[in-house]
Amino acid sequence: MYRVLYRKWRPKTFDDVSGQEHITTTLKNEIRENRLNHAYLFTGSRGTGKTTCAKILAKAANCLQPRNGNPCGECEICAGIENGSILDVVEMDAASNRKIENIRDIIDEVQFKPNRAKYRVYIVDEVHMLTSEAFNALLKTLEEPPEHVIFILATTEVHKLPQTILSRCQRFDFRRIPPQAIADRIRYVASQEQVTLSDSAAMLIAGVADGALRDALSLLDRCIAISGEVDDAVVRQAAGLADKKYLYELSACVINKNTAKAMDVIDRLYVESKDMARLCDELIAHFRALMLIKSVRDPRGILVMSDGEFEQAQAQSDYLSLADTVYFMDVLSRAYQRMGHGTGDRIELEMALVKLTAPELDVTNEAFAARLTALERAVKRGIPAQEKSEPPATEQSAEAFGEKAPEEKAPESKAPESKAPESKVPESKVPESKVPESKAPENKTTEEKVPENIAPVKAEESAPLPQKAEPKPAAPVQPRVQPASQQGGVDTDALYRNAKPFPQWVEVVDGMKGISKSISAAFVGSAAYESGNYLLIDVQNSMAFDLLRHSTRRQEIRDIIQEVTGKKYNLGPYRPPQKQAEQADPMDRFKAALRDSGITVEES
Repeated sequence: MYRVLYRKWRPKTFDDVSGQEHITTTLKNEIRENRLNHAYLFTGSRGTGKTTCAKILAKAANCLQPRNGNPCGECEICAGIENGSILDVVEMDAASNRKIENIRDIIDEVQFKPNRAKYRVYIVDEVHMLTSEAFNALLKTLEEPPEHVIFILATTEVHKLPQTILSRCQRFDFRRIPPQAIADRIRYVASQEQVTLSDSAAMLIAGVADGALRDALSLLDRCIAISGEVDDAVVRQAAGLADKKYLYELSACVINKNTAKAMDVIDRLYVESKDMARLCDELIAHFRALMLIKSVRDPRGILVMSDGEFEQAQAQSDYLSLADTVYFMDVLSRAYQRMGHGTGDRIELEMALVKLTAPELDVTNEAFAARLTALERAVKRGIPAQEKSEPPATEQSAEAFGEKAPEEKAPESKAPESKAPESKVPESKVPESKVPESKAPENKTTEEKVPENIAPVKAEESAPLPQKAEPKPAAPVQPRVQPASQQGGVDTDALYRNAKPFPQWVEVVDGMKGISKSISAAFVGSAAYESGNYLLIDVQNSMAFDLLRHSTRRQEIRDIIQEVTGKKYNLGPYRPPQKQAEQADPMDRFKAALRDSGITVEES
């Protein structure tokens, strides 16, 4: 009988396990140093190697000639465990043996020594399915089993296990296998099976598998049944995926608000027997990719796609804002949730695309927010962009936390440059694979033309100097007294006036736990405000101020802020202008008003 690939190529040693090096290294060291525990708990999502590692551990613990922590696979014990002739290793499915009677049978069996092996090993898969009575019956035996017994529990839903079970086991959390590791493994299997597998097809299989190597091998099995030469088209046919070209075509319809073209594409895909629910899910994943490209500094390492597809996705993301992509994902997600509950899947997908291509038909709050964002963006495209002036740094706020205010430099005189208003590339220039045939109206700025009958006037002719003009004596320059809020060339009021709430402060405070829990506790209930390159902290705790004045602690906090935001900030206290005015002396405010009027005030 034919053996499926995930059974035929199941790893035999820890070195063959893909993507779980943090676990296999620990288990090999325990075998090599003879430090085996009496109970293990393997947790993680499906297809990540929990049962496989449990079987390898059972063989390695009983192997007569282990090799660097791995079972040799050649001795009679390894061969007997592999073919099932040695009954000292018991694999039990807790989903079908979940009652207290089944646990009582195990309790009775563990009292007897193993027949041929060194350890009697019980592998309990899907252990979360046991009843509460069965868990209670297993507690005492799991805590203090005989020296010749090892329990290995495996589950995909660790949150359903009682804490009494968790505290008695050495826990290993299996991660989702990285796409590159899955692609390398299935390429090796394909080469051993004499099958041609392209690199792009291997990455596509790894993306569909979603971190489960077993799912990837099962999909490879279906692809081999279709053709001995597996490429992207074969993988999409075996997995029932919509071609990436259709995804870019549909997203281009959404960008250009072309409802008719979107309906034609859906009809064509439906005739080709494409699953509408899967297509909707693929569209959500596509807009998620655009969202990551817009928001993540290095999205290439996160997204599983070919280089050509990544370039196309980058081109489409240039025509959308982050708010657009989130709104598109929200509409498609609501349609995906309604699929299979009365209305046909095709109708739900068509309604979602109509809402995306004709936003005026969607009356939800999210739709209004997206339309408002698009309107603001259109207005900004029609107005020349003005340079934003960063609020100057303040020596007062810098010195409060030990920061040093940056030195001011004299502005360099530059000739004014005429800048055209920034606008996006017209949709007509988007590649054909990304934009349908109908084009959206281009947003062009109007330019005033100079009449032909008016000759340009030179600068010298426009303002001739009198030939016999006598130079007038220069008026004495009065030194200008700066306002109180601008002493030293620094506008503190502008700094606090332009401060905006910093929403990521909660993540920063949570990240302080890695430095010290007491430091994190000192900033509980505090808030932060962003103003240019300054982060102003509003905290009433005196201990927090002392920590911020400490140069080492202050630098550690700045490092956490940079890790969270990707930006370097100077730290300062938050003192709103109205609060400063309330605390200021009335005479000081009177003197400040005189200085603002240009009147010199002599200090007594």
